[in-house]
Order: sequence, then C-alpha cells, then structure tokens
Amino acid sequence: MDTYARFLFEFLNVFFNGILRIIRGIIDGLAMMFNYRNYVAIIEQYKADFKGGEWFGVALAILFIVIILLLIFVIFYFIIRKYVRFRKTLIEQEAMLEEVSNLNNRVTELVTEKQKLLAMKVSQLGINPTQEEIEPSTDTPEKNELDTNVDTRFSKLRSIDMEYTNYKIENYNNTFTLEELVELFRNFAASKLGLFYTSEMIRLFISALASTKLIILQGISGTGKTSLAYAWGKFIRKDAIIASVQPSWRDRTELFGYFNEFTKKFNETEVLKKMYEAGYNDDVYVTVLDEMNISRVEYYFAEMLSILEMPSRDEWLIELVPNVWDSDPKRLQDGKLKIPGNMWYIGTINNDDSTFAVTDKVYDRAMPIDINDKGKSFEPIPTDAMNINSTYLEGVFKEAIMQNKLSQEMKNKIEKMDDFVIKHFRIAFGNRIVKHMNDFVPVYVGCGGSEVDGVDYFIARKILRKFEQLNLSYIRDEIDEFIKFLDQEFGKTNFRECKEYLLRLKKMS
Repeated sequence: MDTYARFLFEFLNVFFNGILRIIRGIIDGLAMMFNYRNYVAIIEQYKADFKGGEWFGVALAILFIVIILLLIFVIFYFIIRKYVRFRKTLIEQEAMLEEVSNLNNRVTELVTEKQKLLAMKVSQLGINPTQEEIEPSTDTPEKNELDTNVDTRFSKLRSIDMEYTNYKIENYNNTFTLEELVELFRNFAASKLGLFYTSEMIRLFISALASTKLIILQGISGTGKTSLAYAWGKFIRKDAIIASVQPSWRDRTELFGYFNEFTKKFNETEVLKKMYEAGYNDDVYVTVLDEMNISRVEYYFAEMLSILEMPSRDEWLIELVPNVWDSDPKRLQDGKLKIPGNMWYIGTINNDDSTFAVTDKVYDRAMPIDINDKGKSFEPIPTDAMNINSTYLEGVFKEAIMQNKLSQEMKNKIEKMDDFVIKHFRIAFGNRIVKHMNDFVPVYVGCGGSEVDGVDYFIARKILRKFEQLNLSYIRDEIDEFIKFLDQEFGKTNFRECKEYLLRLKKMS
C-alpha cells in the first residue's frame, strides 16, 4: 500500500507541477514585461554607441512597447468590466425572477380570496358553484323540446332556440341580376346612408363574396372600409356584427367565448350568437373583424381559416365544449357548432406601423380589396333595403361562374405569365388561388366588368403582392421586363392595376 501511495504522489505530482510551472511562467513573464528597469539597463548598456538616427529608432521601440503594454491593460480592463456587467445582469435577473414569483404567489392568493367571496355570494342565491354537469331527471323533456325553466350553460343560444321554435325559412322571391345588385346596393348606400362608392368598388366587393368567405378591405384610415361592410349589412336587412379586434386577442375564445369552470356557464360572444342564429334561416349574414391585424390574425382566426377551406360544408364544425349536457342548445351536436354557410367574414386592415403584417396564409385564403380613395358624390336613385336569400345569392354566383368561364385565350396568357413569374421571380400560385380566380373573374364579368380587368385586379392583389417579400433592389430590371411582357400579351391599355403596382414596387426599391 505504501508503494502505491508513493506512486500516486509522484504520478500526480508531474501533472500539478506542470500547472504550477505554467502559472509561475505566466507570472514571471508578466513581471519581466512590466519591469522597466530591464529596459533602462539595456538602454544604458548601448547608449554610448548610438548615433543621432539610431536614437530615433530607440524612441520608436520604446513607443511600440508602451502601446503593447497599454493594449494589454485595456484588454484586461474590458474583460473585467464585461464580467462585472454579466454578474450584475445575473443578479438583477435573479432578483426579477424572485419578484415575479412573489407576485404570482400573491395573484394566487387573491384569486383564492375572490373565489371564496364569489362562492359565498353564489351560495346566498341558492346555487352550488362546485356543481358538476346537470343530471337529467326522469321527467326531463327531450333535447328538441324547449323548457323555459331549465338551467343551461348557453343562455343566449338557448334564447335563440326559443325564438325560432316555430320558424319556417322564408323565401323572399329575389329576382335581381348581378348587375342590378351592384346598382341597387350602390344607390342604397348613397341615398339612405350618405356613403358614396363607385360601381367598380361594389363590383369588386360582390365578386369577392362569390370567391371566398373571408374578404379583406385594406387601405389608409378614413376611406370607408368598415362603412362598406356596415352598409352591406343595412342593405340586406341583417346588421353586420362588428367585432373590434384588440391587441390582447390570442386565441379563438375571443370570437366564440369560453366555458367558465367556476360558474359552469359558457361566456357567449355576439359573434357566436349570430352564427347560431344564422343556422336557423336562409338570410345573408356578415361579421366584421374591425382592424383585424391589430393582433396577429393566426392567433384568433386560424381554426376558422382551416374550417372554411374544407370542400364539404358538413365538415364546417367547431368544438365549443368537450362534453354534452341535456340542456345544451338544440343545434349544438356533441358539443360542436356547425359554421353557417350563409355568413361572410369581412376584415378591415389599416396599413401602418401600429399593426401586424398579414401573412401569406391569410392572404391566400382571403380576397383583398384596396380602398384608398373616397368615393365621389353623385345623385342616387332612392333605393330601399331588401331581404336576400343566401341560396338565391349563391345560385346567382354559380350561374355567373358557369356562364362566364375564363376564355381559353385568357387561360393561355395566364399560363404564359405564370411561367414568366416562376422563371424571373421564383414565385408561383397554387390551386387555391386558381380556384379563387375561376370564381372571382366570372362573377366580376356578371356584375358588368370585363374579363381582362377582372384578371388584372385579381393578379395584382393575389399574386403580385408576393413580390413585396423579395429584395426589390435586385428585381428592378426584372420588373421592367415584366411590364414589357404584360404590354405584349395583354395590350398597353390593359392590366393597369398590375402595371401601377409594379411601378410602385420599383419606386420602393
């Protein structure tokens, strides 16, 4: 054992002596570097042999050494300073985390106190706040039969069930054409509401209704974006539901509401209420998401974007609650609500620094319409509001889509343009955008527009908008070539929207 102890001592001694020599060598080296007496001694040894020019070289050597030593001091200073700051930051973070922990504990205590107070208050009303799901009694009526005295977690939806107990869908016997609808709406907005829009703007709006359930009205503030959606609601005698988006909106509960575990009630929003009501009839409904990009659209509308993409409306279901109560509303099946096909969603966007950028995922599923100019006043024909059957409106859309399909010549030109854009800008558009175009342009033509103008507007808003993601300074020359291509394929007097948009991009580069 003594032999092994001596071995271990000598073995480890080699390693630790090496470390000591390194440390001693560094200390000795620093001491030698900063020992000015050595420098003075060398100068004293050689000064008798120096001549005039050589003294200048001596001065340079001294200056060089001084600079090196100063740099070493500066490096050490910044290393120490950075370490001190790092330590200070760590200490501040630890203090902040401790403070946050204390605040969280305090919040928990306050919530507990609040629940106790609410429990006392609720118990005074004879209600048990911890009550689980309502147990059906043996004489509970069937779900389809309404009992005005039953306790329900969906009070607003239940009231709609009562209101529509004996309701029968009404046929309004609409006979208007799309061109007539444009002028009827335009004259109504001007004569009844004092809102003036061009026929072109109304034409774009109605064509957008035909192509998608989500429309985005964008532009500078004060040009009448929200007013257009509001006027449409008044025109169809179904006031638009205005949902003012807030910066705090983070999920779908802002639109639909949520189930309160404490009160055992569902906090129903007005949007949810109108959705439920729309399922009972055949009227046209509008929900306005005012300033929709003041929060990120994907946070609160992502699920709706996915649902509205499904080809079968039978699949347009959204889960509100995970379980079923016997007192749940009549049209709520397995805790799920069917999204009504007769409701459209119109989002307004102000393009400024206070809002979030709308992503491609949203734009690809919506139809954007730019409103940057105020409409000029005109002498309108007095026009009253009118009820419109959703099935009739969609039937008129389908008829226009069948009758005004894109011509083969236009399809060939669009295909050439697609190849040009892919080759020069590495941008392509998928089947979703093609489907939107095949719906939008025919209805635009049915509303009194021309095919080339409809294609022009659609491409400018749905495809060329993607150019903003590119480095504009690198595509200046490509933009010029693209404008020449559009002149050659569509004519110099056509495709004004695309050309104006490309020229604006060029100025921004």
